[in-house]
Amino acid sequence: MQIILKKGKEESLKRFHPWVFSGAIQKIAGKPNEGETVEVLDCNSNHLGIGHYQIGSITVRMLSFADEKTDTQFWENKIRKAYEMRLALGLKNETNNTFRLIHGEGDGLPALIVDIYGDTAIVQAHSAGMHLARKTIAETLVKVVAGLKNVYYKSETTLLFKAELDEKEDGYLIETGKLEIENYAVENGLKFFIDWERGQKTGFFIDQRENRALLEKYAKGRRVLNMFCYTGGFSCYAMRGGAVSVDSVDSSAKAMEITDRNIALNFPYDTRHTSYAVDAFKFLGSINDKYDLIVLDPPAFAKHRDALRNALQGYKRLNAKAFEQIRAGGILFTFSCSQAVSKEQFRLAVFSAAAQSGRNVRILHQLSQPADHPINIYHPEGEYLKGLVLYVE
Repeated sequence: MQIILKKGKEESLKRFHPWVFSGAIQKIAGKPNEGETVEVLDCNSNHLGIGHYQIGSITVRMLSFADEKTDTQFWENKIRKAYEMRLALGLKNETNNTFRLIHGEGDGLPALIVDIYGDTAIVQAHSAGMHLARKTIAETLVKVVAGLKNVYYKSETTLLFKAELDEKEDGYLIETGKLEIENYAVENGLKFFIDWERGQKTGFFIDQRENRALLEKYAKGRRVLNMFCYTGGFSCYAMRGGAVSVDSVDSSAKAMEITDRNIALNFPYDTRHTSYAVDAFKFLGSINDKYDLIVLDPPAFAKHRDALRNALQGYKRLNAKAFEQIRAGGILFTFSCSQAVSKEQFRLAVFSAAAQSGRNVRILHQLSQPADHPINIYHPEGEYLKGLVLYVE
């Protein structure tokens, strides 16, 4: 099956951008099924690469810009390169067994996410093609990743293709060596319960690992508020960093249960922590100057460009509340995980909030996603996480 592009539309692929949009296509030779591997040609029938076909705005996600087959050796080469990079980063050690192994376009495998939690890999497919390749991917993971015993497929909420495919169920693809799995992971010496069956994403936000470690350095002697805490990652680091008190807030009662569980795992009988299952905006409006370290890590306010304007207003409103309430000399960790929001747009929203509050604010750190969430230099859209650490007088 072949995808023939309109004249001039091959330029982005020659610059190794991994997406082919529907508007760039002149002709589809044959009737490819969703998820099928297709060859992409320019208008003069020159080979440009191969990728997964899918009905939608992004019609082809490129797997290779060479003339090759997606056989078992192809998958092994891709996954092994990704694994070797993580080993080079030193992410697999005695105090840390949690990291992202495959980060979609950043690792040359668009629409595929693989997170490692100890001896278990959690796989998410965001395309029909990756869904169809799931068993080969699972078998390759067990072959390549040392000590891996379990592969769990969790893609029920991420399969955005239109066609009905067989075997859409989530569940174990491979089980070797264990009948029951301990849903725990170790990150920088802290232990976390991972609800990969019902939790968001793969159960834990690994992308904040380095930012949590940075917060730990600022926590000593401070009263910490962790907004949108999810499973309490920042809260645990703040506790270990010597915070006087840590309050965790999330609207999800289930999230608060897991937060409490993680606090108890790492700090049993420690009375410094309190949980609140309430609306974040309402909570922020009445804290006065109780806290001198606040974390704002909300869910994505804009998942698409058409929601950008409202998202920026949301970030401005949220940060304005924090600026109004935080103690003088306080530290604010503020984030956006919205891919549609650029670093510049997020910074402008925070700047506007600071100006509205009338506080003197200085930038201490500009934050991003860690190295195991790499950004393909030819795919800048992969830079989704951005954050600021601010000193507020």
